Amino acid sequence: MPWKEICPMDEKMEFVGMYLSHEWSVAALCRHFEVSRKTAYKWISRYIESGPVGLLDQSRAPRHHPQAVPLLTEQMVLDMRQAHPTWGPRKLRTLLERRYQGKRWPASSTIGDILRRHGLAVPRRRSRKSPPYTQPFLHCDGPNRVWSADLKGWFMTGDGQRCEPLTISDNYSRYLLRCQRVKALTYETVQPVFETAFREYGLPEAIRTDNGAPFATTTVGGLSLLSIWWLKLGIRPERIKPGRPAQNGRHERMHRTLKRETANPPKSTLKQQQLAFNRFRHEYNYDRPHESLQQQTPASVYETSPRTYPLVVPEMSYPDDMERRWVKAQGDISWSNRHVYLSSTLAGELVGLKEVDNGLWDIYFGPIRLAQLDSRNKRVMHLPKTERNHDH
Repeated sequence: MPWKEICPMDEKMEFVGMYLSHEWSVAALCRHFEVSRKTAYKWISRYIESGPVGLLDQSRAPRHHPQAVPLLTEQMVLDMRQAHPTWGPRKLRTLLERRYQGKRWPASSTIGDILRRHGLAVPRRRSRKSPPYTQPFLHCDGPNRVWSADLKGWFMTGDGQRCEPLTISDNYSRYLLRCQRVKALTYETVQPVFETAFREYGLPEAIRTDNGAPFATTTVGGLSLLSIWWLKLGIRPERIKPGRPAQNGRHERMHRTLKRETANPPKSTLKQQQLAFNRFRHEYNYDRPHESLQQQTPASVYETSPRTYPLVVPEMSYPDDMERRWVKAQGDISWSNRHVYLSSTLAGELVGLKEVDNGLWDIYFGPIRLAQLDSRNKRVMHLPKTERNHDH
């Protein structure tokens, strides 16, 4: 008879019943049910050993898995994940290899399977990728070539206090130089944070920021007191285009991690929040591997700058072919016995002027071309955006 697929269990029970009646030989039963002798004897032995339960379909999966992750290894993975709840499989594997050298660890994909099996995997939200904008990163080919600085954005701690951290990082190594809460967005509160960083790590060649206070203003050249101080130290201020945070993408990516691990939710007090920033900074620099650094830590890549912070901040200097003028307290300069307004932000600073046409002078603060002076009409003209540059 053909094998019935509607209820295999009934067919197996019928086979065994006929066999137990001792009226049928195994060979005859095999012909009747169209099964092999091997299958017939398997059903008989399973029935004798376990009864009807032994005739149920059994899993084809092997009972022993030579490649299975040992329970101790799996538990060590889970313990590491508990210590770093936001880390992914690759970062966890790198840290495990570093801490337990000589032990073989499962692949990152297997660690991901372990996390998912225990409900610890957080699905990553995939975003559409646009072509890379490489201009801001052209000079990030070594430590201290370009630092990035930003204010994370304020939030309230548990006791209702406003907290806004200032962050400074080295673009090449991702080393987080500072993560410090500031009281206000002013030169007086932000400048000391940069000064201590300069004294500890030396001076970068450039600092990249957005266009907000205290990094920039709406005055000529967009200069602020902070960027003026940087220029006098030989640091070039770079500002990303408005609405283009991707131009400072490395720093922005760090900010997302900072928020997730230190302010979600915020801590109870400002003191506790700053302690959380400090712990994050240490872990980010010394423990956390970075894919862009081939799983190295920022601390293993970063090195201090050979340009040390000077004992005295120098005044700006200019070539011999340029005129020099001090900006007065009201923001004007003297020209042909007349006072011509430039910018109150530059009060007390020395600017240089270079004649480019008959009666037309370019005004510089250090390497920054600020504006043009029309000496005939005794007025300062702003530069068109397409003509602004940073060369004498």
